[in-house]
Amino acid sequence: MCYGYNQSFSSRNSLRRRSYDGEEEDSVVDDLRDRLAETEARLRRARAREAELSRRLEHMKRFVSVMEIIETFLERRYQEQKDRIVRLFSPVSTK
Repeated sequence: MCYGYNQSFSSRNSLRRRSYDGEEEDSVVDDLRDRLAETEARLRRARAREAELSRRLEHMKRFVSVMEIIETFLERRYQEQKDRIVRLFSPVSTK
């Protein structure tokens, strides 16, 4: 990525050293506009992707929270059932 940036920078410097006739300048401006449009399009796609990933992450967080609640509930029910069985099978004490 840095290589492309440096290359682009060198190209711009060499363009400045050339003589500026109207066609060449128009061509450079058109090229820069095209590159800017491509960059803006990539940025829009990246932002849309980021928004989608954020929505998915929030959905997954809610799912995990629900699963943790269910897990806690089931663990408590399991322990209650286990305690009930222990009481049922424990010897009856006579006082």
